[in-house]
Amino acid sequence: MSASTSSLVGRDLLSVADLSAAEVERIYETAAELKSEFRAARRHAVPRLPGRTLAMLFQKPSLRTRVTFEAGMAQLGGHAVYLTHDAVLGARESVRDVARNLERVVDAIVVRTGPHEVALELAAHADIPVINGLTLREHPCQALADLFTIRERFGRLDGLVLAFVGDGNNVYHSLALLGAAFGMEMRLAHPPGYAPNDRIVARARELAAETGARLSFGHDPHEAVRGAAVVYTDAWTSMGQEAETEERRDAFAGYGVDDALLDAAGPDVVAMHCLPAHRGEEITSAVMDGPRSLIWEQSENRLHVQKGLLVEVLGDIGEA
Repeated sequence: MSASTSSLVGRDLLSVADLSAAEVERIYETAAELKSEFRAARRHAVPRLPGRTLAMLFQKPSLRTRVTFEAGMAQLGGHAVYLTHDAVLGARESVRDVARNLERVVDAIVVRTGPHEVALELAAHADIPVINGLTLREHPCQALADLFTIRERFGRLDGLVLAFVGDGNNVYHSLALLGAAFGMEMRLAHPPGYAPNDRIVARARELAAETGARLSFGHDPHEAVRGAAVVYTDAWTSMGQEAETEERRDAFAGYGVDDALLDAAGPDVVAMHCLPAHRGEEITSAVMDGPRSLIWEQSENRLHVQKGLLVEVLGDIGEA
């Protein structure tokens, strides 16, 4: 699909790097407005996407991504169609054929799958917006909601330190790219052998060179969190890596986020986790449920930011 230079209408979101900082700001402005409306009345007086339909093509389990997109479309006056085994990409039907079918009957697609190439192929063959709801390479909707949450808490992003403790995975990739675009200092403490993708890091460094952001990597969690505003963690074993569970549990021993690690960061630090969490492994219950946790606000903001994204990508009734 060709990218519009005047708006986000019709655009794909496969990577957070697809968006400029100004475009992210536009999504955030809409999301903040929608959140304020929803918090006040649990509804929107004027539905922004009446009659619009979103296909949700999910090959991976989901709680937050599924519920927030489905609920978001309903709250905006539209409808979501959830597809799992009904359309097995590349098996029952080719990715190309799924894309060409869906583009004729729905307005956009959210895809949640393993190989990032599946999302790329869907976008290449569907003449409607395709949104990455998670691939092994990136989780852009998560990162968009996370930085929105951080800015709500601290009033800014530029210059803030986010310390990610754990695996250099898809969530880290999207956070690094988006944080670099907004001038943050992005640190990663990971066990040897669990570094992020070199190409993602190279792209994040390009963005950092333009904004003054910084990226750093190491193996010591306590060193990484010193002076951090945010300490972020994720499950040690992601979907599709279940066979590595014991190996990863051994490798990540010592990388758990607890109150002692937060104390090493500073007095104003907050803890974040994209969920689902394995309490007692990568994070303690005391942190998750404690006063320094931003996890539940972070989770809620998936709804508001994705609604902002949908309104901008599909165009609300005022732009029809």
